[in-house]
Amino acid sequence: MQQELQLPSNPPRPPAAEPTTPGTVRPGTVRPGGRTARTRAAVRDAVLSGLVEHGYPGLTVEYVAEHSGVHKTTLYRRWSSVEGLVADALDMAGEDSWTPPDTGSLEGDLRALAQEVVDTFGDPAAGAAPTAFIAAAFQSEQAADALRGFYAGRFARCAPLVERAVARGELPAGTDAGSLARAVSAPLFFRLFITREPLDGTAAGQAAGAALAAARAGVFASPA
Repeated sequence: MQQELQLPSNPPRPPAAEPTTPGTVRPGTVRPGGRTARTRAAVRDAVLSGLVEHGYPGLTVEYVAEHSGVHKTTLYRRWSSVEGLVADALDMAGEDSWTPPDTGSLEGDLRALAQEVVDTFGDPAAGAAPTAFIAAAFQSEQAADALRGFYAGRFARCAPLVERAVARGELPAGTDAGSLARAVSAPLFFRLFITREPLDGTAAGQAAGAALAAARAGVFASPA
């Protein structure tokens, strides 16, 4: 569930955007097109590069300006701060077209879901940006809010996975898709960020199997 957080390589620099007047809408909640969209994408790429290179404490508006080609006055006027830049980068990550696996069985879907986590974070290049975002969420409440929003969107997209399983008789009605998705990924994130153990296919299979057993037992179903 991480693909769109990957670090871009050598992003193009657009010409500096014209300053905009900040509104009351949180950055990233309006989906502009044209030059504004290109500017936003260039800024996002610079934020990702900066987080990976320097971490959240070392990320500056000046860095983003230099690496995006967008004047820092524009950055301050539109995003206000480094926190706003990071939050909007996460918002953009949530605009992708990711959908949950559809293998034909609940077990296959959950195993594929777990394997996505292993594949992303097991690749240093692919895992660098999402790891940096997670680290930033521990240091910025605005980044934490954006990260919660990103995963809330991912969990909502898992609803069809659960609906298909209920229709096939594999799950009880009322199973919560978010709770099931969390149960799949939680053991893997524990290994990644708490015990710092390596991830592999065995770990993915164990996480999926435990979540599957709990879901079949009705652990994630709403009370009748």
